[in-house]
Amino acid sequence: MATITLRGSPVHTSGDLPKVGAKAPAFKLVGQDLKDVSLADFPGKWKVLNIFPSIDTPVCATSVRKFNEKAQKFSNAVVIDVSADLPFALKRFCAAEGLANVVNLSLMRGGDFAEKYGVRIQDGPLAGLCARACVVLDQDDKVLHAEMVPDIAHEPNYEAALSVLAKDSM
Repeated sequence: MATITLRGSPVHTSGDLPKVGAKAPAFKLVGQDLKDVSLADFPGKWKVLNIFPSIDTPVCATSVRKFNEKAQKFSNAVVIDVSADLPFALKRFCAAEGLANVVNLSLMRGGDFAEKYGVRIQDGPLAGLCARACVVLDQDDKVLHAEMVPDIAHEPNYEAALSVLAKDSM
């Protein structure tokens, strides 16, 4: 269990992120078209998992916008946004924002993702949602970068995540 904060108040997660060098846990989540999407659906791609509580909060929305913008230069990478939001909300947000360089996935039928990745918030006002985290995977789903953002109200370290991609994925 990791201890993080929400605006300085301690909250706990269900576990720890997968370790750098480990194989990422498989998952099955729900896409904007309500179809199941798994990690295996991105063969040969580098993957940035942008994990957050809800698209309807300013910091979460900012992370989706920034990863959408910054990931455009990586031709063999995909940004996968993961949250507890319903697919309809994720689709509405991206359509309104004109965001096309991210894949949005919902925990709607894939709640075990939050347990496998150690990001389910256990207590506090956001209990049940995902903590803010970023996990970068190579083409074989090996973890290259894992960041549990220390305070949920802060943005992830985009440069650290994308610098891993810059080394090998262009």
